[in-house]
Amino acid sequence: MWIKGKITTWNDEKGFGFITPSTGGKRVFVHISSFSNRNWRPTENQSVTYILSADSKGRPRAIHALLEGDRVDKKYSPQSTEKPYKVILAIICSTCFLTIVALTVISGKTSPFILFFYIFISLFTFVIYAMDKSAAREKKWRTSEKTLHTLSMFGGWPGALIAQQKLNHKSRKQPFQLIFWATVLLNCCIFVYLLQPKKAISIQKVFTQLSQNTKSTKLTKTHRPKYGKISIYNSKGEKVRTIELEN
Repeated sequence: MWIKGKITTWNDEKGFGFITPSTGGKRVFVHISSFSNRNWRPTENQSVTYILSADSKGRPRAIHALLEGDRVDKKYSPQSTEKPYKVILAIICSTCFLTIVALTVISGKTSPFILFFYIFISLFTFVIYAMDKSAAREKKWRTSEKTLHTLSMFGGWPGALIAQQKLNHKSRKQPFQLIFWATVLLNCCIFVYLLQPKKAISIQKVFTQLSQNTKSTKLTKTHRPKYGKISIYNSKGEKVRTIELEN
């Protein structure tokens, strides 16, 4: 239920304050992260609309707070702020990429393991985003952005893309989005590179040739003994032949 009140105390440096309900009663704690509109900083004596909740200790706190002037109607739900068309676009983009991967598997250009890996890490990344979103609401331990970017770079970006739009998490934050799309581009480049058999074969030939040269190269040691004999040793130091010299 929406409750109206006024911000009677606000510490802008620490990012929190207290709201006094219009109907009276105890003051309600509010944090800067509880405001839906981050473009405006709260100030004292400013009217606010919020939903009453409680922290882990049962103390009252405001969530989904809206400053005066923000649009509030019955159709607006702060708990679900994702835009449907963005969610659909994210699903389409992710599905198209996974379909391309599946086609490369069917054509024999890549291993089925690649497809299974993409699906698994995408689902795993979506779960990590959901857990991080929940932790942000409850002020608990957060997943580092470095971890989220690493998961995207290793193939979890389809799940991350859907999670960002569906959960409205990290979808507008900068420079997170810039780095995220850089990891998407890097992962796609790696996938395309793996699709080029000529380069893959040429690299394999290089390593095979080096390995064969290492095995075929025999370092021999020749000694001239005192009694007119020459002993020949292989690379392992084993005597393989003895030659008697003719005077």
